[in-house]
Amino acid sequence: MNAIDPGEWVALREDDGRAYLLQKTPGEVKIKGLGRFDSNQLLDGYTIGDRITVGQKSLTIVKPTLVEARRNMSRRAQVIGIKDSGFLISWMGIGVGSRVLEGGHGSAGLAMHLANVMGEKGKLISIESRVEHATVGKENMERLREILPEFPDWYLFEGDFKDSEDFIENICDSIDAAIIDIAEPWEIVAIVEKFLRPGGKLACYCPTTIQLERSWEAIENSGMVVEWAGEVIERQWSKASKGGVRPGNTAIGHTAFLILSAKISKVE
Repeated sequence: MNAIDPGEWVALREDDGRAYLLQKTPGEVKIKGLGRFDSNQLLDGYTIGDRITVGQKSLTIVKPTLVEARRNMSRRAQVIGIKDSGFLISWMGIGVGSRVLEGGHGSAGLAMHLANVMGEKGKLISIESRVEHATVGKENMERLREILPEFPDWYLFEGDFKDSEDFIENICDSIDAAIIDIAEPWEIVAIVEKFLRPGGKLACYCPTTIQLERSWEAIENSGMVVEWAGEVIERQWSKASKGGVRPGNTAIGHTAFLILSAKISKVE
């Protein structure tokens, strides 16, 4: 394989899966867990797949993907995790070329998953009302843009969702899917419904039962139908010291209720 190019991003992977993102650029950098060094000098002469020693650690140089980008993302707001992101993307049929609206961008945990599957023909519109969250989310997305082989047209609106209609209209006249993760999703369901194409999907991420119930009512009042509501539970298993496997000690139970709905044609 060819040597690592100047400016190229790589991931240094520990054998247990932990990884550190590193860009080959001149000048000293500080990587938490690895220390301080000049990444250009460190990576000089190495290629993807080589073993490298940094301090006391022996690592494998790999091509970075969403997995490594997410492990190294900056966080300010709580992010939608892997188990919920994958479920939403699959259930809503989001993929190459999709037009997706995201209400509540936060640290970009969900947006990074969306960008990974939408390809360069996709359009992703993110709305975030809090400047401090938008700043962190933008940083994570811009780095992911440099890592992924394809990245959708991505737009970030910093402000209240209720003020974003003109912004959305200037990008596309309809959307395929919308995922809402704000404190009061029911207040913007009617706005989102106007942009959804017939058959388009709307999902709300609701940490509490009150949010779930009020979102459910708003969805039905807007003329859409609820297709699924519930929560996704995750339980990891581990290898026992005396043989066999057993449930792990860190099951991920409730993170949020998900409610998924679809826009249907009105009955004449």
